[in-house]
Amino acid sequence: MARILTLLLFLAGLSLVIYGAYSALLVLPQSSTPDLKNNYRILFFHLPSAITSFLAFTVMLVFSILYLSKNERKFDVYAVASAKAGIFLITAALISGSIWAKVAWGSYWNWDPRETTVLILWFVYAAYFALRESIESQETKAKNSAILAVFGYVTIPLSYLSTYIGFSLHPSTKELKIGLNIGQTLGIMIFGFILLYFAYLLLESNAEMLRIKLEGEYED
Repeated sequence: MARILTLLLFLAGLSLVIYGAYSALLVLPQSSTPDLKNNYRILFFHLPSAITSFLAFTVMLVFSILYLSKNERKFDVYAVASAKAGIFLITAALISGSIWAKVAWGSYWNWDPRETTVLILWFVYAAYFALRESIESQETKAKNSAILAVFGYVTIPLSYLSTYIGFSLHPSTKELKIGLNIGQTLGIMIFGFILLYFAYLLLESNAEMLRIKLEGEYED
């Protein structure tokens, strides 16, 4: 059943992303802003990456809390799987955001509040993996990394609210004004990214649980 669900999520997510990418890259017209033209299309990959990474880190937080309260290995496995997806997605968001910044603001990096807080976020979750690699005891590794995940989650709301803290080049959600066609395509891409994330979460966590059971590290 889990395999079928994973396959369905993957196929649905992939179909939406392919359709959304086609619309974003080939159907929608150029931007009316002369400096942007076709460059604005990167937003259809940047925004879904950022939003889905926030979701992944939120799911990671939930499983980390569950591990700390129930001390069950499976919750640590789910948290790590979600963290892997999250760090990949936030890295993609950082890179695509830097490309956008070069086009829109003239520089790849401007130490804008949003850029800076997302960079801090990236380092916190990179530290999560570094911490896990530095500890041999599985129980100690899981507990300490779960604690870091709980306290490190403050970087998520900090990043989201950063555009409201002083002057920011990055537009806030209230300032974003998009047409219906652009909004629909963005929605399709975001939903597709989310479905692919859940497909990966199930695939990665189930594969890890199988590995653990085969090696005799875990008994359900």
